[in-house]
Amino acid sequence: MTFNLKQYNQFLEQVAEDLDISPSKYQQAVERYKSVSKWLEDGDYPDCSGKMKIYVQGSFRLGTVVRPLIEGKDADYDIDLVCELPTSKPQTDPETIKSLFGDRLKANATYRRLLDKEGRRCWTLNYAEQDNIGFHLDVLPSIPDEDYRSDTSIAITHKEDSDYSWSSSNPYGYALWFEERNKQAFLLAETQQKQAIYSRSSTIYASVDEVPSQLIRTPLQQAIQLMKRHRDQRFNGHILDDKRPISMIITTLAAYLYQNEGNVAVALQGIVEKLHAHNSLLHNQILADHSLARMNIIQKRNDGSWYIGNPVNPEENFADRWHEDKDARAKSFFMWVEWLKEDLVEILTSQNVQASRKSLNSSFGDSVTGKNFHLLAAQVAPAIITPRQVSIDSAPKPWKS
Repeated sequence: MTFNLKQYNQFLEQVAEDLDISPSKYQQAVERYKSVSKWLEDGDYPDCSGKMKIYVQGSFRLGTVVRPLIEGKDADYDIDLVCELPTSKPQTDPETIKSLFGDRLKANATYRRLLDKEGRRCWTLNYAEQDNIGFHLDVLPSIPDEDYRSDTSIAITHKEDSDYSWSSSNPYGYALWFEERNKQAFLLAETQQKQAIYSRSSTIYASVDEVPSQLIRTPLQQAIQLMKRHRDQRFNGHILDDKRPISMIITTLAAYLYQNEGNVAVALQGIVEKLHAHNSLLHNQILADHSLARMNIIQKRNDGSWYIGNPVNPEENFADRWHEDKDARAKSFFMWVEWLKEDLVEILTSQNVQASRKSLNSSFGDSVTGKNFHLLAAQVAPAIITPRQVSIDSAPKPWKS
């Protein structure tokens, strides 16, 4: 017996919610990064005129956060905090900017204790909580990037060994692009979800209006969360673990391919089927789907290189390493898409309940699947068939003609 689409959707929604950050943990994270922001803003930074811009980027801003999986175990949440100093490249250099933020964090006894060693692009504060669910707060030093026309572009510091350089990025612009792709579904979900979150978290928020919009989840956002978890599960311990698809590619392609489907099961199916259609590019064949070909979101060029552009900065290529090692990362990506199709799409037509549960376990983990499988189990339980009672009291006698 196959799964019912409606109940499968309920299962996926619940799994996504379990993988998501809880309202209480979200509120805790907000309080932490606001405190860090205040400390950084109050610092003294030479050659800077104006107020520092500080904002959240990445999955925390996009609403696609999912608890990371490291070596098969749930790890701490990651929060990225962009800190943009009002200065220009001619007035400073990346090493100076990086050091200014590091020195400011070290000047606070609490942050000095939480501070990790210097990273390539950021300074990281490691918070551990009593409930064993902590988070890493990455402070990303940056300045406005005048080399790009967009007023949201930034130059971020990059350290390789002992050498420092600038790297261009536009996380704020990307968030605006993603929110536009997600806008219609968000508006449909906002009121009902805020009420539901408030009902469950009235000790955190004084009213429905206080529930932050960052906790609303559309089918697009939940599909991305499920895809990211599936990736982490499937590549855990795999020989190609170091070539797993990066989250920025997953998020960008899913946002391009989402067509405002009303539930996560249908949205996920549509995204995966369209990604799977791009498999022909791996074999140097054109896309059979002309509408997908016109979108041109995944390109294999004549020189063998691959291109998946940043929608707000086409010069940034998310697939700039796909050609390395004989297309190893490209092959890894399409292998993962095949897994997605087998595990989460074809499950709707599977007749084998045990095989379906095994696929879901490999997709999300035994504990998450086991906790929610009852949402599917009821529909596949064998029905008890009661034989129809037929009365033959008035049947004709066999000796009558």
